[in-house]
Amino acid sequence: MDTQQLSSRDLIKLAETHGAHNYHPLPVVISKASGVWVWDVEGKKYMDMLSSYSALNQGHLHPRIVDAARRQMERLTLTSRAFHNDQFGPFCELLCKISSQESVLLMNTGAEAVETAIKAARKWGYRIKGVEPDKAEIIVCENNFHGRTTTIVGFSSEHQYRDGFGPFGPGFKMIPYSDLEALERAIGPSTVGFLVEPIQGEAGIIVPHEGYIGEAARICKENNVLLMLDEIQTGLGRTGKLFCYEYDSIKPDILIVGKALGGGLYPVSGILASKDIMGVFTPGDHGSTFGGNPLACAIGSEAVKVIVEERLDERAAQAGSYFIERLRAIQSPHIKEVRGKGLLIGIEVKESSGTARPFCERLMELGILAKETHQQVIRFAPPLVIDQEEIDWALERITKVLT
Repeated sequence: MDTQQLSSRDLIKLAETHGAHNYHPLPVVISKASGVWVWDVEGKKYMDMLSSYSALNQGHLHPRIVDAARRQMERLTLTSRAFHNDQFGPFCELLCKISSQESVLLMNTGAEAVETAIKAARKWGYRIKGVEPDKAEIIVCENNFHGRTTTIVGFSSEHQYRDGFGPFGPGFKMIPYSDLEALERAIGPSTVGFLVEPIQGEAGIIVPHEGYIGEAARICKENNVLLMLDEIQTGLGRTGKLFCYEYDSIKPDILIVGKALGGGLYPVSGILASKDIMGVFTPGDHGSTFGGNPLACAIGSEAVKVIVEERLDERAAQAGSYFIERLRAIQSPHIKEVRGKGLLIGIEVKESSGTARPFCERLMELGILAKETHQQVIRFAPPLVIDQEEIDWALERITKVLT
């Protein structure tokens, strides 16, 4: 079958006929991309306001990252960790340098990295803290989103994420987000970690009160509990800092990274921690056939260098402030709230105006690809390479749809 001869309608029909219905995508079929822009199979141009859930912070097909991938693909792509490769060590060193951590364990997807963090925290609890065997407990927050594995959905508060996938394992305690008193009350002798997002992305761009992460770090330290920060969506420049926790001038015990670490080309993820924490792993405890492969490391290294050298975190801070200010100035009967940090922005639609989905569909018709989250929120998270002229272009159309 020559897919180049098929229309968007044909391709959507094929996807719905043969693909599992575990997503509800907008009715657009993308076939080409560059920077902040994408084109469908008929040649219509759109602005990408989702960035593949922040996996494309550097923009689509950044030439430096594409070149790094091409060079590595011509040399070596996979060895497994049964052997060393010449890309692994330098990539680990770079990640430790930008995060001020001592050790990294590389995986592929964000969910794998979260699972790795859970294993690390539990084993640290048994080996270092002295928690009674099989009693380790990790505190999580309501409305969290950390992935889709059975362990992770088991501690979700979202009914749909859990429905039909049990039974779920024990070992997690749920508290309200942005509630320090609840955190203090939840900590017990078997608590080994507090797993939290600096901003809850999938929950609808929920920003905690100022100083929340800093105070949570203090509480964890005082109680010998590991602060486990999931920066898979918020990290690597998205919120206006290299990592969102920098706003609180702290350092997590376990930092979880992914998405933009692969530069939009390849799944790369991992956790970063001190050698004391990471030292609980011994050969055979944990691993991944593809984790830390030379292609992933070469791509990841260039993806990080692009963010740092092009100062994409600073660009996100400046562009995000401008974007949020202009969105808040829109006089619309449909907007309940505009919230966010950097270029992670959400517009909550009033329930009286219906759900966010029809607004996203109208934006698509005008050339903007945004996606609803948690029914009522339109998420705007463009690649960090977006410029002010492009933001103004988007604002003109967003204003038209919302007014």
